[in-house]
Amino acid sequence: MLELVDKVKVPGALKGACVAIGNFDGLHLGHQALMATAINVAKNSGSPCGLLTFEPHPKSVFQPEQPLFRLTPPRLKAALTQSFGADFCAAIPFDRALAAMEAENFVEHYLVGALGISHVVSGYDFHFGRGRRGSPALLQAQGQSHGFGVTIVDQVTREDGTSPYSSSSIRANLHSGNIEQANAQLGYRWTVIGEVVKGDQRGRTIGFPTVNIMLDPGMEPCHGIYAVRVRDLSADMSRVLAGAAYFGWRPTFDTNRVFLEVYLLDFDGDLYGHELAVEFVTMVRPDRKFADLQALVTQMNKDCDDIRKVLVSSDGRTDLPLMQAQLSGRLYDELETISIHKDG
Repeated sequence: MLELVDKVKVPGALKGACVAIGNFDGLHLGHQALMATAINVAKNSGSPCGLLTFEPHPKSVFQPEQPLFRLTPPRLKAALTQSFGADFCAAIPFDRALAAMEAENFVEHYLVGALGISHVVSGYDFHFGRGRRGSPALLQAQGQSHGFGVTIVDQVTREDGTSPYSSSSIRANLHSGNIEQANAQLGYRWTVIGEVVKGDQRGRTIGFPTVNIMLDPGMEPCHGIYAVRVRDLSADMSRVLAGAAYFGWRPTFDTNRVFLEVYLLDFDGDLYGHELAVEFVTMVRPDRKFADLQALVTQMNKDCDDIRKVLVSSDGRTDLPLMQAQLSGRLYDELETISIHKDG
């Protein structure tokens, strides 16, 4: 069972692990290369393997007035980690005090003291500690001093070799509606997980009843209509529902509020209070204002027809580990095993 740990208080059986360290927002294909390296090292040494990350994301601490578009909240990140084959995910609580800690003290307190690691894997550009002085070179020197192994993974570029995998690039693609490009970097479909809450039920009045999902602050993909696949995590997770998702301000109704609404095709039921996983497949069209209600309904019918066609032919790349886990539903089985342990 995977533990998402709040203060690096891991079970004794996980001491001496090989860890991959970083922020890992999105756990994209570049991050997965680090994870694969850590898993191989752990297998060869017979040690546990884990992901060591930070919560909240450092940008949320230094720029609290600018909500960060988180690609993977902690629970989903932990489920992805386990689906990829690691044993645990440990999250070090990040604050200004941690940022001001000398790099050597960070190593002694967390890597050696709390975790007792046997090996650490980091990216070529990972920095930590006061003034970001902790570098791959310093990490290697500290490994020699404290007796743990260090592997530095070079830059991992996309298949066409043009640019590296990047969480910032994925966010930019989502902001502009390029879902396929974002998913290609992630190695699975970008997914929103949230609880269904009661909306204003306006969709029912025009023949398109929707489920409304609360979003974390800063989560803003391009406003528009999307083809999505949906699983009800509170019921039968093996059942995959086709859906038309809307993210935007509802300009036709002048509500001045941002919504994520999903119209589930060929479904009739009450999902209030249920937790749903919404996988984004492609963007069908951008948001726009219609002259009247009938024009909106006509377009929505066309959108649903287009989405049915898209979803019939979009199975995803089955050669990618996390896409396999998502398509099979194993990712969501893992999600249900995640327990968050908070110390203090």
